[in-house]
Amino acid sequence: MSRREEYEQKTEELLLPILSRFHFDLVDVEYVKEGNTWFLRAYIDKEGGITVNDCEDVAREMNPILDELDYIDASYTFEVSSPGLGRPLKKEKDYARNLGKDVEIRTYRPIQHEKEFCGILHAYDDSAVTIVTKDDVELSFAKSDIALIRQALDF
Repeated sequence: MSRREEYEQKTEELLLPILSRFHFDLVDVEYVKEGNTWFLRAYIDKEGGITVNDCEDVAREMNPILDELDYIDASYTFEVSSPGLGRPLKKEKDYARNLGKDVEIRTYRPIQHEKEFCGILHAYDDSAVTIVTKDDVELSFAKSDIALIRQALDF
């Protein structure tokens, strides 16, 4: 396991009890470098959406824990955020929440001369995703072929 993955996993473990008290869901944790700055980001959600105050409440509880445990070697900025509308499906609960909804899929390589697909998320497991297109065609994709899968945005 890489250092980045260790930091993300430890942060997730520390966040879960806090989020449970607020009845929020943890969507993702990432430890990334942007420019010269490292960021530790927690993406949270709840039914009806997350507010700025919700993010602030979680950060206010988590910051003292991060300061006390000090398990990340480099200096970083901790942020709590809403995952936004175009967030990718990463975890099993993301797939479960979007079952029966329109999703967009982008593949790493062309499949039947296409790299972008839309349809209703019909099924998924650890290795594959199945959608049904608007033409009622069922398409299955190996997860290893999917560069991005997210809920389709309809404006």
